[in-house]
Amino acid sequence: MPETIEDIVLDHDRRGISALRPHAPPDFCDRAARLILNNPGAAIIATGFYIMSAGAVETDGPPGAIAIGDALQAIGYEVVYVTDVHAAPLMKAVLGSKARVVDFPIAGSEASRRAAADLLSEVAPSVVIAIERCGLTEDGAYLNMHGKDISPYTARLDYLFSETAATVGIGDGGNEIGMGALAEAIPAVPTLVRLPCVTAATELIISSVSNWGGYGLVAALSRRRNENLLPSVEYEQSLVRQIVDAGAVDGMSSKQEYRVDGFTMDENSRTVQRLHRLLAAEGVGA
Repeated sequence: MPETIEDIVLDHDRRGISALRPHAPPDFCDRAARLILNNPGAAIIATGFYIMSAGAVETDGPPGAIAIGDALQAIGYEVVYVTDVHAAPLMKAVLGSKARVVDFPIAGSEASRRAAADLLSEVAPSVVIAIERCGLTEDGAYLNMHGKDISPYTARLDYLFSETAATVGIGDGGNEIGMGALAEAIPAVPTLVRLPCVTAATELIISSVSNWGGYGLVAALSRRRNENLLPSVEYEQSLVRQIVDAGAVDGMSSKQEYRVDGFTMDENSRTVQRLHRLLAAEGVGA
């Protein structure tokens, strides 16, 4: 069997997310790409996962979000990034004037619903995407991978998804927005979270590292568009460096270092390289 995009983004799985693969469509990256391309216009991309032990957001999420946003802007979408006070300065530092970054308030349910409704009315997104963004549990809390409550540090971006028809979620642990689609299967995997996110997405991408799932989505978009929209290895590495320099930490060590979920820069880049090779072998963009 030839290697697929899904094989690549689920390789080197250190957390057991691959155990969910039988519960997901075999071509989940392609399905998400098709949904996006069937809904042209404006895209909201949500990211930013707070690491309580560091008092900062992690390196997984923002680089993948920007890779997706760059690809969508290249094919004509208006892109708006949405996060909260902890990640907004980092995203603005990396993006500059390239795209709008919305600092969504950290507030209670009713105020958050109103803020979400206002933003959706203003942007009128045709699709909403989350990558490595903590999502609500059945009890209405935001829990990290250790089961610690990070609700006071997490804006309720879930409401952007519950009010939008076309949505995509990308995650690697079970507590991210979109994982509600597999909420019943997640607790059965011992290495994943016990209390999963219940916010579902129209299409869900699972990956060993959420950034990799973002790159997989871009590869799937590239295949459908017949143009390579993937970031170069150099640019992908620069995104990680910039987000760290702006204050992000590795989610595994809680240290401000050039790693993503414990993977080194070179280890991360191999995923981008493999996706480039796959597209080249298929003649995408040739």
